[in-house]
Amino acid sequence: MRPITARGFRDIMPDEAIERERITRIVSDGFASHGYLPVETPLLEEQSSLAMAGGSAVTPFQLFDGDGRLLVVRSDLTMPIARLVATRLAHTEAPIRLRYAAPVVREQAQYMARSRQFTQLGIELIGASGADADFEVVSMAAEALNAVGVSKWRIVCGSVRPMNELLAAAGIAGSKREELLSCVHASDFVDLDAALSDVDAPENLVNAIATLPRISGGVEALDAASAALAAAGIADGGVSELRALFESAQKAGFADNLAVDFSVMNSFGYYTGLVFSVYADGVSTPLGSGGRYDEAFSRLGERDLPSAGFALSLEEIEEAVANNAEPCPLRIAVPKGSLFADTVEALAAAGLDTEPLHDVGRHLIVHGQGVDYVIVRPTDAPAFVASGGADCGICGRDSLVEAGLDLVQLIDLGYGACRFVVAEPASAKGAADAAYARRGSIRVSTKYPRITQAYYDRIGVQADIVTLHGNIELGPMVGLSDRIVDITATGTTLRENDLVIVDEVLKCSARFFASPASIRCDERVRDLAAKLAASRKA
Repeated sequence: MRPITARGFRDIMPDEAIERERITRIVSDGFASHGYLPVETPLLEEQSSLAMAGGSAVTPFQLFDGDGRLLVVRSDLTMPIARLVATRLAHTEAPIRLRYAAPVVREQAQYMARSRQFTQLGIELIGASGADADFEVVSMAAEALNAVGVSKWRIVCGSVRPMNELLAAAGIAGSKREELLSCVHASDFVDLDAALSDVDAPENLVNAIATLPRISGGVEALDAASAALAAAGIADGGVSELRALFESAQKAGFADNLAVDFSVMNSFGYYTGLVFSVYADGVSTPLGSGGRYDEAFSRLGERDLPSAGFALSLEEIEEAVANNAEPCPLRIAVPKGSLFADTVEALAAAGLDTEPLHDVGRHLIVHGQGVDYVIVRPTDAPAFVASGGADCGICGRDSLVEAGLDLVQLIDLGYGACRFVVAEPASAKGAADAAYARRGSIRVSTKYPRITQAYYDRIGVQADIVTLHGNIELGPMVGLSDRIVDITATGTTLRENDLVIVDEVLKCSARFFASPASIRCDERVRDLAAKLAASRKA
């Protein structure tokens, strides 16, 4: 054996380290020139302290110290700095301006070539509120991006206030509120509509909840947001704060680099107002994010300190600075197999040049007028889009769920309908229940472990999952498992193998999806989404 680094961690060699030093020095010097002072916090934090401040209490990197206290490896710097200010700087006059350059650790999707450790360059403006404070934070991000040489960047802004006020006005709380917010956070507009279908609230409020996350664009998108909120009886909902931000950015000369998207919710739940993400052309993941978090200090039992901040990823800035890619045609991941013909028809109905798709042969990339089609397996389409190999794509809902990647699910296209089911041998009726009573778990064979695990978690049953890659029906036939979870359209294969359906797991059809970067920064993707939706209704 040879020594290796742990998965998701890497060594940084001198040439890259020199470039990272250059970027860090430029950004840090810029922050310092505006009066931001450096601080450092421990790599490990007490889990209870972060939870008090509203930070994530769940991290895959946890350990117990010698006293039996649960420690977590920090996944961001905002909450540790909030703890620092609430304790060590409790009597310091506000506003307090702090900066940092430090590593954090987060779990990433396995086998997607994403690092679990990265370095954040950020600031926290603590004890300042209002439009001037929001503008200071956003303008600092803009200044840093320009200083290090990132070209064609965009800051996409939203606010958590409008959605929170809509949910409160509709009387939506508890698990339903969490379900809806989860859909918005995941930018899963299809499941958002489904989750709203059984909400008992006035129609104008339900429509506004469905509409708001879909609003995006330039400053004109704020008018659409105001109209949606007004129709729901909400006077402002924080939109005026975003208008003030755009007006200040206009005076400062970078308003053209700002955009609006009310599906921007960011990863952490402590934000209370403005939220934003930073993108650059040619980089498939955000360069950074930030926003306003006014309640963290009151949760720590200290004085109220309205605060805002942001963090940039040094690794993503490196990629953006090095990226010199020229503008290229819109790139769409097209699924081969049973979804192919309907996908070609849908794209043609949306006005795209699909003639080259009628004779693909063995080509993997097919060029049309103003568009490139990347021919992929449906199960691979999410990975291509999430990693920047395509701007958007089409595949079944099952492939999106199983991939579990950060993607925006825009439209259910209606074709390729099928369902996931639980099945067992007809000749062994009751055997699975008896095995579960004896073992306390049920053995299930499937090609879809993520979907299967989510189903059994939902119904509160312990499942031992056996992952297979074909002939799932063999599992219970040879005693490998008690039941199967598989996809079916007609049920013929199940019947021919003496299997009967005992429950339905999930209904699926084809969906159009995109990466967060492309839907928020590429008008061509938004335009295609609108055309697909229009042709779907026609």
